[in-house]
Amino acid sequence: MRSIILGILAAFFFAFTFILNRAMDLSGGSWIWSASLRYFFMLPFLLVIVMGRKNLKPLLSEMKNQPWLWFKWSSIGFGLFYAPICFSASFAPGWLIAATWQITIISGSLLAPLFYETVMTNKGPRQMKGKIPLKGLAMSGIILLGIVLMQIEQAGHLSMMNIALGVIPVVVASVAYPLGNRKMMEVCGGRLDVFQRVLGMTLASLPFWIVLAVYGLITVGPPSTSQSIQSGLVAISSGVIATVLFFHATDLVRGNMQKLAAVEATQSMEVLFALIGELILLNTELPSALSWGGIFLVMAGMILHSYISHKMVVPRKMKINA
Repeated sequence: MRSIILGILAAFFFAFTFILNRAMDLSGGSWIWSASLRYFFMLPFLLVIVMGRKNLKPLLSEMKNQPWLWFKWSSIGFGLFYAPICFSASFAPGWLIAATWQITIISGSLLAPLFYETVMTNKGPRQMKGKIPLKGLAMSGIILLGIVLMQIEQAGHLSMMNIALGVIPVVVASVAYPLGNRKMMEVCGGRLDVFQRVLGMTLASLPFWIVLAVYGLITVGPPSTSQSIQSGLVAISSGVIATVLFFHATDLVRGNMQKLAAVEATQSMEVLFALIGELILLNTELPSALSWGGIFLVMAGMILHSYISHKMVVPRKMKINA
């Protein structure tokens, strides 16, 4: 239950990403700076945290042992996650991006066969390839149905081009984020805490962000003061607080694909938080009755998903001939 609560708190702080990215786009800021500045601003905060805990040296030692894996999975988990999210803000409102982002619930479940989980057998615990949690996936379908209902009326006012450019990059991000996160958990093998892992992934993905920033300087010029301030807020709320909360939640259930999928399902709450935030900060219209029905389905689907996932993780005996 602790991992679920941490996941919901992470969703609250993650929601600021969608709200502030849309606000920056509406004020004329480039998605390039919205993306890269977040990770540049995250770095000093994370360095202070890890150095204060006297954990920097072990992290650097781990990164030195497998530099390519750190660069590859960090660039996927952070770079191919956040750059597409920011790009989408140029073509769709924050609520639609937040809603589409919930595809990560299904993406995370479908990735299960790529990883190993600990299973209790009649000969003790064994590492076996994960299986797609079909019952939990069905609950994810309820969540997505609720999201569709919430946004169906507003989506009808957007052009097909805007929908495509606002949706496709987010679908890419929905796969990249859980893939990079889980692969880095494998690489770390439980040897690093969540602060070290987030800092390590930020450091390892810096080449990606530096290249993007150079491209930004050449094509759109430097960021405005307003965009820099808002990017700093995103870095603190989503990049540091939300990321650490979410990674800690996933660390608590590391090695169990069903529980991991349940934690990832809590991110559906981002839609609700983003919707409330846009109502308050960006003066969007109140949801229709249909949208409120979608909100109910999202909440019900998340609760059912967590319930089913927890029932499925009761240690089970398996007859395996060795």
